[in-house]
Amino acid sequence: QLSFVESGGGLVQPGESLRLSCAASGHTFNAVAVGWFRQAPGKEREGVSCTGNSDGRPYYADSVKGRFTVSKDGSTKTVYLQMDSLKFDDTAVYYCAVCWGPTPLSDWSSWGQGTQVTVSS
Repeated sequence: QLSFVESGGGLVQPGESLRLSCAASGHTFNAVAVGWFRQAPGKEREGVSCTGNSDGRPYYADSVKGRFTVSKDGSTKTVYLQMDSLKFDDTAVYYCAVCWGPTPLSDWSSWGQGTQVTVSS
């Protein structure tokens, strides 16, 4: 099972950018799809992006398409989320997990502490 340590969150203004990083521990990183999930206050955790999906392309939630980009570096066991044109609704705690499309695969990874992203003017 993989474990993750997320970093890179912060306080930004609308329209600005952030790059989140997620360092993985474990031996299966290069064999699985990994991605990002987020949980806003009072809401359920939702899938944001995943490097694996049924159509062979990265998955992105409709709310982040065209603004967020996921990438994976197998040599460093790190997954990134480049977030551009941030909006108020992007405010949440962001987590990494093994995934397929919008679905976390809980048997393959455990949730870390996440990294807080706050978009505020």
